[in-house]
Amino acid sequence: MATSTTPPAAPPRGALAGDRAEAVFRDFKTAYDEAAAVNEASRCLYCDDPPCQSACPTRIDIPQFIRKIASGNVEGAGRTIFDSNILGMSCARVCPVEVLCVGDCVYNKLGQPPIQIGKLQRYATDIALQENWQYYAAGADTGKSVGLVGAGPASIAAAHELRRRGHRATIYDKRDVAGGLNTWGVAPYKMKGDAALEELDWVLRIGGIDIQLGVGVGDAEGDLPFAELEARHDAVFLGFGLGEDSMLGVPGQDLDGVHGAVDFIECMKTGKLDLAWVRRAAVVGGGNTAIDAVRELKGLGIPDVTLVYRGSEAGMSGYAHEWKAAKAEGITASWASQPLAFLGAGRVQSIHCARLGADKRPTGETFALSTDLVLLAIGQGKLASMLQGVSGVAVERGVVVVDAETGATGRKGWYAGGDCANGGKEVVNAVAEGKRAAIAIDHYLRGDAA
Repeated sequence: MATSTTPPAAPPRGALAGDRAEAVFRDFKTAYDEAAAVNEASRCLYCDDPPCQSACPTRIDIPQFIRKIASGNVEGAGRTIFDSNILGMSCARVCPVEVLCVGDCVYNKLGQPPIQIGKLQRYATDIALQENWQYYAAGADTGKSVGLVGAGPASIAAAHELRRRGHRATIYDKRDVAGGLNTWGVAPYKMKGDAALEELDWVLRIGGIDIQLGVGVGDAEGDLPFAELEARHDAVFLGFGLGEDSMLGVPGQDLDGVHGAVDFIECMKTGKLDLAWVRRAAVVGGGNTAIDAVRELKGLGIPDVTLVYRGSEAGMSGYAHEWKAAKAEGITASWASQPLAFLGAGRVQSIHCARLGADKRPTGETFALSTDLVLLAIGQGKLASMLQGVSGVAVERGVVVVDAETGATGRKGWYAGGDCANGGKEVVNAVAEGKRAAIAIDHYLRGDAA
C-alpha cells in the first residue's frame, strides 16, 4: 500500500513544543468527579436574584447551570455556560472566582462555605469539550467580513459571535501560536497552553474563522498596514492586548539573569528552560503577575524565591488568596524594598535595595539581596500608541478609547476590546468585551447602527 510523505497540515492555531518547561506543573485545584460535582451543585440555593451572576463579567446564568448539574443534565449545563461565555472552560480555571462569583455567593453572608462555582463550571465544560458537543452553527452568510487584530480571548470570543451571526472573521496575530495569554501567559498550575489550544480547536469547529499567524498589523516593517486591513474587511476589531514588560530604568538591568516576568513566563510555557544554575530568585512587583511568577519559580524547583515589593503586604495589588497560596508554598517577601541597582560581573548576583518608610520614601537604610535570577513584574507597555496614525481612534493613557456599551471607537466600523481597551483585566473581561463588540458590529454591518 502506498503511503503519503506529505506532512500533516499544521493546525490553523499553531502548535506548541511537547517538551515545555510548564509540563512539570500539576493543577492547583483538583477537578470534581461526578459524585463531588452533584453533591456540591445540590448545595446551591438557586437564588432568584443571584449576586454571583451579577459578579460575572459575562453574566453566566450560574444558578441555572448548577441546577442542571445537580439533575444530571451536564450537556445542558454546558450550553448555559457557553451561551454567555464561549471560553467557559478556560475561564473556569483562570478566573479569580474568589473575588468574582464565589466571592459574592450568598453563603458567605451566612457564614457557610460558598458554592465552588469555578470547579462546577470546569466539570461541565471539560465534559462538553471531551464529548465534542457542538452547540452552535454558523449563521447564514451575510457576505460581510471582519478583520480582528490579535488572537487572544477578546478576538476569539468576538469571532465566534460574528460567525453565529453569519459574518466571516479573519484573525491576524504576529505570533506563531494563537490563543494570546490563555496559551502563553496563564500560570501553568491553573491551565497549560495545550489546554487553551484544545479549547480553541473546539471553538473553531463552528467554521469560517480564519487565523493568519505570523502577520503583524501596524506600521512596522513587514506589517499589514491598517489601511490595507480596513480595505480587506467591512469592519475591524482591535484585540491586541498589552506590550512588553516595563523596566525599572536602574543600573544593571541589562545584566544576564534580569528578565521581564511576562517574557519569562512565555518562555516557560512555550519551550525549555535551563535553571540548574539558579538557587535564589527574586521577583520585583506586588501584582498578580508577580505572584504568579514567584509560584512558578518555586514550582520549577528553585529553592529560595523572594517577592520584592516597595509597598506593604496589605497594600499589594495582587489577590490576597493568591499570595496566601504562595506563602504556603514557602515563598518569602521583602516588603518596603525599592531596587536601586542590579549588581554582578556580567550576570546578576544581587539587588541593591533601599528600605522605604510607611510613606514609601527612602529611610536612608540600604541592603543587598543575593540572587541568581530577577524577574521584573512591574507592568507592561501599551501597544495602542501604534494607532496614532489612524484618524478617529483615540488613545488615552496608552489604551484605546471605546464606547462602554458597544466597544466602538471613534472611527466608523472600528471596535476594540480586551487589554488594549481596558488596560489589563481578566480573561473573562476580554471575553465579555469581545462578544459585546461583535454584537455591535453585527448591528453596524446590517445597517442597524452607525
